[in-house]
Amino acid sequence: MNRTRILGLCALLSLSLLGCQKAKSPDKAQGPVANVTADRLLKATDEPSQWLTHGGSYEEQRYSRLAQVNRETVKTLGLSWFADYDTNLSQAGTPLFIDGVLYVSTAWSKVYAFDAKTGKALWQYDPKVPGEWGINVCCGLVNRGVAAWNGKIYVGTLDGRLVALDARTGAPVWSMQTTDNAWRYAITGAPRVVKGKVLIGNAGGENDVRGYVSAYDAETGKQLWRFYTIPGDPSQPPENDAMKMAAATWPKTGDWWKIGGGGTVWDAITYDPVSDLLYIGTGNGTPWNQRFRDAKHGDNLFLASIVALKPDTGEYVWHYQQTPGDNWDFDATPHIMVANLKIDDADHRVVMQASKNGFFYVLDAAKGTLLRADAFTEMNWATGVDKKTGRPIENKAARYQDGKPFNGLPGPQGGHAWHPMSYSPDTGLVYIPTQEAYFPWVEDPKYTHRKVGYNLGIDFGAPGWFYQKNPKEKNAFQSYVKAWDPVAGKEVWRGEVSQGPAGGTLATAGGLVFQSGGSSQEFRAYDAKTGEKLWHLDAQTGLVAGAISYELDGQQYVAVSVGGNMPGGYFAPNYSRLLVLSLGGKATFPPLKDYTPPPLDPPANTAAPEVVAAGAAVYGKYCAACHGVNGQTRGATFPDLTRTPLLHTQEGFNQVVLQGARAAKGMVSFATELKAEDSAAVLAYLVDRATQMKSAPPPPAGLLAPREAPKQAHE
Repeated sequence: MNRTRILGLCALLSLSLLGCQKAKSPDKAQGPVANVTADRLLKATDEPSQWLTHGGSYEEQRYSRLAQVNRETVKTLGLSWFADYDTNLSQAGTPLFIDGVLYVSTAWSKVYAFDAKTGKALWQYDPKVPGEWGINVCCGLVNRGVAAWNGKIYVGTLDGRLVALDARTGAPVWSMQTTDNAWRYAITGAPRVVKGKVLIGNAGGENDVRGYVSAYDAETGKQLWRFYTIPGDPSQPPENDAMKMAAATWPKTGDWWKIGGGGTVWDAITYDPVSDLLYIGTGNGTPWNQRFRDAKHGDNLFLASIVALKPDTGEYVWHYQQTPGDNWDFDATPHIMVANLKIDDADHRVVMQASKNGFFYVLDAAKGTLLRADAFTEMNWATGVDKKTGRPIENKAARYQDGKPFNGLPGPQGGHAWHPMSYSPDTGLVYIPTQEAYFPWVEDPKYTHRKVGYNLGIDFGAPGWFYQKNPKEKNAFQSYVKAWDPVAGKEVWRGEVSQGPAGGTLATAGGLVFQSGGSSQEFRAYDAKTGEKLWHLDAQTGLVAGAISYELDGQQYVAVSVGGNMPGGYFAPNYSRLLVLSLGGKATFPPLKDYTPPPLDPPANTAAPEVVAAGAAVYGKYCAACHGVNGQTRGATFPDLTRTPLLHTQEGFNQVVLQGARAAKGMVSFATELKAEDSAAVLAYLVDRATQMKSAPPPPAGLLAPREAPKQAHE
């Protein structure tokens, strides 16, 4: 199993804690129970010692009411224990803490249970997802979290299953296939439990799927309802009135529906007990380029929307479309939270979201009325939102028509992606993992539907040549946490800048904001009011997941899952772990392992320029999404193709690309799409790139030249 390092804790005088219930260590005779009921979930804020559901409570504010770790004491925060995972892939899971036990999901949809005080592994569950299914997952083999109910832990798997596990043993209780595997669906998001129903969406908007969210009986696994986010075959009657309304905004003829259309519910699912509504965020269209799914440019409901449903039946109540006729992968899937705010001197129950499109939205929770829409980050695709219509005021050039590229901000990485934001009722501020990332939008005039790889309708390899031809164009990818006033619609402070993707946040009653620092390898604590950086920990690896806090035997702990986004790459040593910290924690990491990345050692570059150019085009269509524009993917999810020994052997390269020699690791055969001459051209392109990179000086700080493909921003 995994190995766990545990060192003793220093005894500290317990400081005052908010809340009245204190958890105790798990009963070793009985084992973990996960006794989560409807009443406990409804009153989760009354149990600050626990973390019962994905966002901490149904409001999903990711706010801990514990205050033992605070502005004054955080300087003594240290590592209590850590537990290694059995993979070096990126980790995105939010743990749950229930009555002395931590439950956390990891890459490949695995689940662990740990004694939350000692770090002892209680059980591990491996759903044994077929490796070849990895080709259907757009942005890493991650899992964002689990749900709990009545002695069971629920996890969605990459191959579309929803599995209920016995919380005592990790043994499966039931398993349901939630997707049709004739289509290229996946699940990377966390389930939620509402009124005895397990709610789960799916991913696949870059492939060929039709999005939906489903509800299953938590005890039996029986499907209770399903809500599709976009219409189906226009020649058939719509499933319901909502789909009839949506169909009016899509083409009435054509084959767009045969590849699904997109609109996946791959992350945000939030329930508000006050309004008794369920809010889902929907994803991008398939293809990304709207011209290839709707040449007349309709709104294409319910793409890029927040949709409110009745949790008992899945019936439509209201929607707000953030990006009509989405053309940029501007999913409305980032985390949705509920809060009470005073806006224009009136009290409102609201839903809030920092969207991928760069706007921060505040909507009336009951009616969906737009209350505020403000740009929380730099952008150039729109100049604002029309408050009367709720529609963005688009920059016409942003739709990259007539063969004219557009260097867009935000790019498909999003101004804010899936990385959890948090809200403090003490400060009234939202803490947003903010990203500033450009992307050159260039139409692919030869686009046709692909059975393997992405269906985008754009030149995904454009970053590889656009910035070389246009060196004065902005080309940064950086991130930081931003404190945002949702009532005033303005920035209050921003944290330290990191290169690459953002990391999730946690706000606490101790006046702190914890942030995972992305590729910086830092886990940080900021003063929630001022943004002063008060503390940090070198995690030895990248970290993007959101942290939680819990209390056990009078001690407050902070737990975060780390791993990924490391320069060492796919074959580097494994530092993916669960970290648990407390005041006075004295545990230490083992020394870093010696590791030398494979050298840049390409063979002689003998291919003709036209062959290299042909290989670049094929690579951009089929390979760049996973392996990066240069063959150098960020992080540890996919191998660095500029350093692979396969550069020296066309036969070996063909065995992987055309014959599926590494299908078990997710690299299936592309023989249905590519011929032998295509494989040879791709190899020639990679040799050419490796040769140029070997002789090129390093890029300036803060730039990626040429740009890498975006990661973990769209599904």
